[in-house]
Amino acid sequence: MSSQTRGMPTCSHLDQIRNPPPLSNGCEECLRTGQRWVALRECLTCGHVGCCDSTPGRHARAHFHETKHPLIEPLGGGKWTWCYIDDAYVDRAEGAQPQP
Repeated sequence: MSSQTRGMPTCSHLDQIRNPPPLSNGCEECLRTGQRWVALRECLTCGHVGCCDSTPGRHARAHFHETKHPLIEPLGGGKWTWCYIDDAYVDRAEGAQPQP
């Protein structure tokens, strides 16, 4: 993690943001197995949609462990960004332009 701006940490992983479209409208793994989810998280690197940590499958976190894609937001665009590596909400306001 780097510095803080406006009370929220900035993140050295923002260069991994690609902002692809979501790959599904629900948790990809839960849809395959018939499980229900509490909330959905979108990977900002590849668009994978997984369920949150309050859901038994914790598929968004499992996706991070499998791919090392560190950044998620609530599906549909959220008011926050989470970095699994820094284990923190991070500020995307500065330097968070999607990479090609």
